[in-house]
Amino acid sequence: KARSDFEAAAAGRTAASATQSHALIVAPINGVVARRHLELGEMAAPGRPLFTLYAPGGLRVKANVPQYRLPEMRGVKTAKIEFPELKLWVEATEVQVLPTVDASTKTAEVRVGLPTTPEHLTQIMPGMFARVHFVIGEVRKMTVPTQAVVRRGEVAGVYVQAADGRLSMRQIRLGETIGSATEVLAGLTTGEKVVTDPVKAAIQLKAGK
Repeated sequence: KARSDFEAAAAGRTAASATQSHALIVAPINGVVARRHLELGEMAAPGRPLFTLYAPGGLRVKANVPQYRLPEMRGVKTAKIEFPELKLWVEATEVQVLPTVDASTKTAEVRVGLPTTPEHLTQIMPGMFARVHFVIGEVRKMTVPTQAVVRRGEVAGVYVQAADGRLSMRQIRLGETIGSATEVLAGLTTGEKVVTDPVKAAIQLKAGK
């Protein structure tokens, strides 16, 4: 009888261990919990998701390019990604143009990889809106640091330092802004020295008067 009791206890222990193992759920990937589908105390069921996870290191942006622009996309390897709400620009790690065109929209999907640096991983999340600027060629443009631009209503200008050190405010006409640089369409010539700290320049100019 002692032997049968031992065997029964061992079988019960095995069954309890098996039951306990079913209670432990291990995530298939290292990631971040994006959504919890069940609350504490709810009954889980086969096929019913418990959590939605995402891997920050595997994020990418999907963009649709019109089919008439696809010839320009051949050989494109770089792109700049803009997150307007975050005021953040990042460099794409890869650009992949899928080899199919949607028959209804006449567009092709382009997948753009995101960097995995820590400062980017903490800000960028799945579902966010982004703009992708593809680099399809190169053109010489005059640019200044965006932080150097002073805006007063519809007027924009920069502080320029002459060869003798004197400062002056110069009105300029701006083009597009990409990242930390803003295009200058008119008002400056190549080689002029632009002050990158307009607040300090304004104080110095006022003190000089």
